Amino acid sequence: MRPQFRGSFDGMLIITRGGIIPGGLLAEALDIKYILTAAVSFPVTDRPVPKLAALPEFLQFPDEHLLHGRRTLVVDDVWGSGRTITAVKDRVETAGGRPETCVLHFNPHRSLFTKAEPAYYGAVTDAFIVYPWEIDRGVDPIFARQPMTG
Repeated sequence: MRPQFRGSFDGMLIITRGGIIPGGLLAEALDIKYILTAAVSFPVTDRPVPKLAALPEFLQFPDEHLLHGRRTLVVDDVWGSGRTITAVKDRVETAGGRPETCVLHFNPHRSLFTKAEPAYYGAVTDAFIVYPWEIDRGVDPIFARQPMTG
């Protein structure tokens, strides 16, 4: 049963590492066998640019011909700032693919994209999510800072 998803997908692009577990579960549930991966980093540079404005570095990304013309479900665990999944979505579009984004949790309060949101998500939250498979990784220092007091 596919209550939320509209139609079928020609493939899936899983963003590592967060999207591996939800992507695997969705691939099985939706019977998607054409599965690709992408790895993205936002490196810290010595340029006077805020860390949230850093350009993405694609450590791994499929060749354009693997995405061209395909309706592709782009999967990650969470849409916090939205930088990673948006960078991947844009690159799939540039390759001639038709991406639709999917995450377990969507945090519209942290999103840097006021007019964008995932096409599919499990829940909306304002919490910082730590999934069971990542408890030993630690917390991203950008998002773990103490709230400002006034």
